Amino acid sequence: MNNTSPFSFLQSLATRFQPPAWAVDEGQQKLVLLLNHVLMQEKEAQNRLLRKKGSVVHVRWGVFALDLLITPAGLVDRAPAAARPDLLLAVAAESPGVVLQSVLAGKAPPVKIEGDVQLAAELGWLADNLRWDVEEDLSRLIGDVPAHTLGSAARQGLAGLRQFLAQAPRPSSSASPVQPGVPPVTEPPKASA
Repeated sequence: MNNTSPFSFLQSLATRFQPPAWAVDEGQQKLVLLLNHVLMQEKEAQNRLLRKKGSVVHVRWGVFALDLLITPAGLVDRAPAAARPDLLLAVAAESPGVVLQSVLAGKAPPVKIEGDVQLAAELGWLADNLRWDVEEDLSRLIGDVPAHTLGSAARQGLAGLRQFLAQAPRPSSSASPVQPGVPPVTEPPKASA
């Protein structure tokens, strides 16, 4: 029996896939806009970032990297290419599946942190306390009742996905890998004396 993940193909594709430069540029710009939208909903978040204005944060996950500059308004912008980062945040898990599982479990993925300790503390506070109120933004587009209904459905779907992932069998580290077409090695029965 083949015990490889059905998502292994997608994971290998994600590590080999190199998007075109224009797509990376557009994606980074959209991410900056989203981050600023969320930051503008919380004045305390902007005040905390304002203390570190001019600092540059380098974020890396696998082949994807982004340099963010903290602006005098307490928001973020893409840093110039020549900017030297004050803080490096590197997501330690290369696999998108591992990152997704930890996020769905309500945990942050493992991150390697190097550089300005105070800036790291401010970003840690943001990660712990800043939340995007998607339902509020949806209500501006489609009204309160449909937005609440969609929000409830999304929360129920996420809860079901979390429950499913919690019940999924985990491969044991002591088990030997099973290869297709090769029967697993088992211990011979012990003779009773």
